[in-house]
Amino acid sequence: MCQSPFCWGRLSASCAASDFFMYKAFYKLQRNPFEITPDPSFLFPTRRHNEALAALYYGVRRHKGFVVLTGEVGTGKTLLLRCLLQSLKQSDDVKYAYVFNGRLTPVEFLQYIAGDLGLPAAGKNKSELLLQLASYVVSRGERKLTTVLVVDEAHHLSTDILEEIRLLTNLETADEKLLQILLVGQPELDEKLDSVDLRQLKQRIALRSHLASLDLTETKGYIERRLELAGSPAPSALFPPETVAAVHRHSRGTPRLINTICENALIAAYARQASSVTPDIIDGIASDFRLGVQTSPLEKKDLPGELDVRKAAQTLLEIYTRLQGEQAREEALAAHSSSD
Repeated sequence: MCQSPFCWGRLSASCAASDFFMYKAFYKLQRNPFEITPDPSFLFPTRRHNEALAALYYGVRRHKGFVVLTGEVGTGKTLLLRCLLQSLKQSDDVKYAYVFNGRLTPVEFLQYIAGDLGLPAAGKNKSELLLQLASYVVSRGERKLTTVLVVDEAHHLSTDILEEIRLLTNLETADEKLLQILLVGQPELDEKLDSVDLRQLKQRIALRSHLASLDLTETKGYIERRLELAGSPAPSALFPPETVAAVHRHSRGTPRLINTICENALIAAYARQASSVTPDIIDGIASDFRLGVQTSPLEKKDLPGELDVRKAAQTLLEIYTRLQGEQAREEALAAHSSSD
């Protein structure tokens, strides 16, 4: 049995693999409670998550047209989408296209939507794709059917694609929108939508939600619910209050980081044959994952300003002019030598 105090950084590969599969039996768990993969069955319904999910569902079902959900990395946006799509799959009147890659050209974006809706898209140009999508959406609307466009990672969308989305919102009747559009992304999406160039699109947003990190009480509930769903007989004993506080401190309430910390903490605790996870184990995990290292965007002073750009351009111009002069002199000397 491996006696190393912490997980991956301090366990051998074979020991880590063994502990990974055996800790569940040791702690009487039927499944892994802290998988990073978004699993709708593990949704922890905080007030903000409930409100966001309700807004998404209401926007689709009431044909509100345009709904936006934002949140920091790891706060559960994709998990909410999975819950929504799981619910929509049970309805025969809903068809959706799910785009999870925003780094596309406008034509590729429209092709992806058409293909996901089951429409022929190969070889079609932009006009043909738009006409096809419009015809499809209008036809479904006439039959009282719902069509949804879901875009995850929408903060990666270019201004050109967001403009295409604005045009798609024009598919409507006098009473309702025919295409329901859900944009989900990081806070950068809010910044894009707040820009002057996209003010027309911003005005069409019917519902807008934002997911925040969990507070300490929510973190405790989040950990205990996942352990309960995994079959733990005593979640609060396995992760006592002081340990939960350490998890919250290092994760800052971000669900994805909570999962990572707790998953590795269970492996480390099992390696010790400990009946519960202690705060020092959490501190060790945080150190191994460098969670105390903060990354920050470049300060404005570190970015080239307009004056810097002008200076650089002037320098390049001077270099170019000098090289041109040297080349002219060399050509003149060569011509003079050949004439001699």
